[in-house]
Amino acid sequence: MPENCPAPILLVDDNETFLQLQKKLLLCKGFSNVVTVCDSRSVLRYLEQQDVAVVVLDLMMPGLPGHNLLKLLVAHYPNLPVVILSAQNQLETAIDCMREGACDYLLKPLDYDKFLASIQRALELRTLNEKVYTLKHSVRSEPDTRGDDFSYIVTGNETMLELLRYLEVIAPSRLPVLIVGETGVGKELFARALHQASRCSGPLVAVNVAGLDDTMFSDTLFGHKKGTFTGAEADREGLVAKAAGGTLFLDEIGELAEAAQIRLLRLIQEQEYYRLGSDTPSKSEARIVIATNRDLKKAMLQGTFRKDLYYRLFAHQICIPPLRSRQDDLALLLDSFIGFAAQSLGKPAPGYPKELITLLMSYPFPGNLRELQAMVFEAVARSAAPKLGLERFKDLIRREREGLQGCSGTCPACASDPSGGISFPHFPTLREAESLLIGKALEIANSNQGVAASLLGISRQALNRRLQPSQNKEP
Repeated sequence: MPENCPAPILLVDDNETFLQLQKKLLLCKGFSNVVTVCDSRSVLRYLEQQDVAVVVLDLMMPGLPGHNLLKLLVAHYPNLPVVILSAQNQLETAIDCMREGACDYLLKPLDYDKFLASIQRALELRTLNEKVYTLKHSVRSEPDTRGDDFSYIVTGNETMLELLRYLEVIAPSRLPVLIVGETGVGKELFARALHQASRCSGPLVAVNVAGLDDTMFSDTLFGHKKGTFTGAEADREGLVAKAAGGTLFLDEIGELAEAAQIRLLRLIQEQEYYRLGSDTPSKSEARIVIATNRDLKKAMLQGTFRKDLYYRLFAHQICIPPLRSRQDDLALLLDSFIGFAAQSLGKPAPGYPKELITLLMSYPFPGNLRELQAMVFEAVARSAAPKLGLERFKDLIRREREGLQGCSGTCPACASDPSGGISFPHFPTLREAESLLIGKALEIANSNQGVAASLLGISRQALNRRLQPSQNKEP
């Protein structure tokens, strides 16, 4: 039975017979509060006086067309879900409506099961929108970490904490979630946290879909019937079935072939799929969580990612910031990674000099958390002293910087490298260039001469000589 709320479901259509058919269907299925409106021009006046849970809107109506009314509803009531009904079976029309803010697009004549499922999803979306609105306008607080849902996401950064609070809000929902972020920022950690916070009875099933063609994608996710192809000696259930009641996490979705994107769209939209060799659809009971390090909007504009799939994933997005944008977390992460590395190697956790944090802050970490963890693990593994030295980290950073020199300079790490951005009003002399570079290095290193010397690629003694006034006089 659906959950009823005081706010009604508002049906808007110029066909009175069709309106009554929709209303009767909803009432029979337990939706007790349903209101119908024949004149689209009266909808906004009605909403000024009455809160509404969901609007079901016909696209083609006289007076005020549904497409125009949709824009007004989204502008004035952004948290109100709108389901579009239309006899126009045109992909671009559906995409335009989703882009304008509709939460679903259904074709006439209605498939009643799809209609009811769409209403239920819209009601769920309204509840989530209200929670998110309350979250944004409430007093900031730490996320509720009862059950250790977020215990392995190490952070004190306000942006990250806000993401975790948002994660708590959307966790109970079964709507799909898109997680975006550079390589190594912890997208799978967020997917696991989302799964744990949802208290789902089923498992989390993770799969990297990069490089899978349509057949491999279908067989991996949906399974096959015996005899479908050579080597199919028995029925095989796919990962969607294994994730029933839980979460299916699809990583690197931006690399998926177009044919496989179509199958994924059907899985998300219809919540059903076909095993290879079967004509009978199976229902999906898994929540879909998708991750990518690509700019899907750019890929969509370039024609490599489907528009309809992009807008299906638009509702709930989590954008994880790169490590260079959350330098206040470096000390926490360093402690955590040192402890993990020491435990894995069966040795006591070493300490480290405070200058190490300053050194790490001077490096953009293009590989993000994964790169920092690997760097710490190697340093701990090679160290026999009770305290880690700076030299090991300097060598690792120097090696990585040399590797980055072959980069085109357009990657996010290069663009955000704090050592960049030095400019001159005129062509500099060697003395001017040296002085400015030394000043910039000291600024990045918070006046720590050892770290500044490392950035400049010289010894601390050489830097000291250059800083002495007698050495800075023109010969």
